[in-house]
Parts: sequence; C-alpha cells; structure tokens
Amino acid sequence: MPEGHTVHRLARTFADLFAGSAVAVSSPQGRFAAGAAVLDGGTMVASEAHGKQMFLAITPRGADRSSDADVRWLRVHLGLYGAWTFAGDGSTAVVHAIGAPRKRVGEAESALPVAEGEHDAHEHDDGAWEPPGPRGQVRVRIRSEHAVADLTGPTACEVVTPEEKDAVVARLGPDPLRPDADPARFVEALRRSRSPVAGLLMNQAVVAGVGNIYRAEALFRARLAPMLPGRAVPAETAHAVWDDLVEIMTDGARTGAIVTTEPRHRGSVGAGSSQERRGRRTRQNTDVVPGAVASDDAFYVYHRDGLPCRVCGTGIALTELAGRNLFWCPRCQA
Repeated sequence: MPEGHTVHRLARTFADLFAGSAVAVSSPQGRFAAGAAVLDGGTMVASEAHGKQMFLAITPRGADRSSDADVRWLRVHLGLYGAWTFAGDGSTAVVHAIGAPRKRVGEAESALPVAEGEHDAHEHDDGAWEPPGPRGQVRVRIRSEHAVADLTGPTACEVVTPEEKDAVVARLGPDPLRPDADPARFVEALRRSRSPVAGLLMNQAVVAGVGNIYRAEALFRARLAPMLPGRAVPAETAHAVWDDLVEIMTDGARTGAIVTTEPRHRGSVGAGSSQERRGRRTRQNTDVVPGAVASDDAFYVYHRDGLPCRVCGTGIALTELAGRNLFWCPRCQA
C-alpha cells in the first residue's frame, strides 16, 4: 500500500499536469459512470493529500468557479492495489519526466512498456494529441489537452462535497507532510492510549500517512520498543518521533524512495549476503538513479528479519501486530 509520501507526490503531479485545465472525466470500466458524469467537462482547481487520502477539486461545468461551495472533490484512497497511470504529450517538463509511453504510480513508480496490440500516445496530422488507450480495469480516466491519468484498483473512489471532504479529514490524525499539521494532536493521541506504540503509528486517526515501512523505521531510529504502551512514551520522545517523521517523509516525497539509514550504517555492515537478501528486496523508485542509496542499504529493520542489526549486530526480529508484519531490533529497541 502506498505510504503518505507517495500520495503527496501524486497530488503534486496532478497540480502540475491538470490545475486550471478543463478535464474530460470518464469511467472506461463503467463502475464510476455516475460520478464521472458529475465531473466531466469541469475545471480542476486544486489537488490535496492528507495521509493516504487524495482529493482532486473540480468545479463542474457551468458552476461558479469563484464559489468554494460549488466545487466537487474526487476522493481517492489507493489501498493495497490502486495506482494512477499517467501519460502526456511532452509539452511540459513534468509530463516529459513521466516517460513514454506512460508511468504508473502506486506502491512503486514504474514506466510501462507498450502492450501488444496497443498504441502509444501519438499526434494526428492536425497536431492533436491522442493518448494511449485505457489499460486494464480503469475506474476513472481524467484527460486534459496535454495529459491523461487513469485510476485502477482503488479502495475508495467517490465524488464528495466540501462538507463531506472536511468530515473525512476530521477523522484523520495530523499529516507530517502538511504545513498545517499540529504535532500536539499526535503527541496527545499517542500518550493517552494503552495500545502499543507500533500499532498507534499505523492508526490513521493518530498520525496520517505512516505505513509499515515508516512505522518500523521511525521506531528503530527512536530506539523505542514497539510494544511499549503509548501512554508510557515520554512527551519529549513523542515530539522527537514526530520531528523525525517530518524529516524522513519529506525526503521520501522529494525523491520517491524511503531511505532511513545514516551513511555510516550503510554498506557491508549488517547487510547480509545476497542469498539472505533474495526475496526480501524492496524496490525503490531511485534504484536506477546514479548515486542514489541502494535498496539494500535503505532500511534499518524493514524486511531485514534474521539479518544482523546495522548498529548492534543482533538479529532483526519479526512478529505480527494487527495483521501486519512488524520488524525491530530486540537489543536496540529493548
């Protein structure tokens, strides 16, 4: 499931590609036909991320663009299998960076090859741009003059009013990637609970956007025992965890990859053999970028169960908490 940094990257991509543009909205799959009809022909005026939720603001055709009350928001939660796939005509730096023929952004980002029997984006003789056809079960297609975005496999996809959007956001905790986030809300929610801190960091009502990787890595970096009750975490430590999440998630939103290790802990220290690492490797969006931190060096504990801790050499432990794998160092996080 994409973590919050990916959703913020998506919101930024929509702002770059579609903000201020009239958009054609359709549902090639047919399951979102009614919602698409409400938005089709409108103008995209904003895009926002809050945790793992993304909201696209579209003023319907004929509505008053100066009235916030007339805006309708497309709310999308990608869940486990959702992804957005983009293509463009190359007229802007952002579209050009997406690559050809198109780029899919979900849990990872990847350029898609042209499938057999499918056409790539191309120009007609009159110069009009023709995007590639929908691939797979496309719930929503958003098309402007220069770009197209296809949504597949989301957990949630609906049109909501401004009031309904506010109600969704009100149920979420503060998002470390939002400038309007209040860290005091996170600290208070964490310290009033008897639940394990590892579970609280995955609770979107406590902190929005943190997933399994950031949870495990933030706890290690803070040297916090994952089963420690939230109420036992000192306020100073809770504030430090928040500040650390802001730092590492901001870096993830910038690069598209999660890197939590310090340079001195990378390389051969606790990396494990290639045989040990087989099947454990977590792909990063910067894997082919020269000079980027390699995937095998990116994490302290995530997907490193059985391998030596990069700091103390103790074997990384694995257990299950609330149906999700939890990784930690029994010595550093005693």
